[in-house]
Amino acid sequence: MTPGAEAVLRQLLERSETLAVAESLTGGLVAAEITVVPGASKVFRGSVTSYATDLKEKILGVDGMLLAERGAVDPEVALQMARGVRQALGADWGTATTGVAGPDPQDGQPVGTVFVAVAGPGGVEKVAELRLNGERAEIRMESVRSVLKLLLQQLPGERPGKGGAQDTEQNGGT
Repeated sequence: MTPGAEAVLRQLLERSETLAVAESLTGGLVAAEITVVPGASKVFRGSVTSYATDLKEKILGVDGMLLAERGAVDPEVALQMARGVRQALGADWGTATTGVAGPDPQDGQPVGTVFVAVAGPGGVEKVAELRLNGERAEIRMESVRSVLKLLLQQLPGERPGKGGAQDTEQNGGT
């Protein structure tokens, strides 16, 4: 269990807000990290593992032209996945992971290219691009940690992450 999952659930519980997760390369690992925390059912609505590209369009509402032009490993795809799961599962917050865990490149993107996204109330939206090194399992677990960290950073008043790389870009929200 990652400390990020506990912190996310605590913050959402304090706000009486809910969470839904869309996953591709992580294949359910984000949902697993969240649901291992006791009391997760109070805020966690559910998840969609859209491993196949066509499911991103059919279930999460990702634009088909976008997928055809850029492939599934794209920042806008990640954001649309987060928006789509938020809407489909009726949650306050939606997160998404999409990328290449390996062993082979995908959609013209090298192994380790990952996009994580958050969509929330009041137009809060954020995408982070990750360039990860390591084996497939390491890339997937770092993607889980990164999407949970990104969500914590977007929750009003919450700024986790002493040490390590920080995202210094301000979120304007749209």
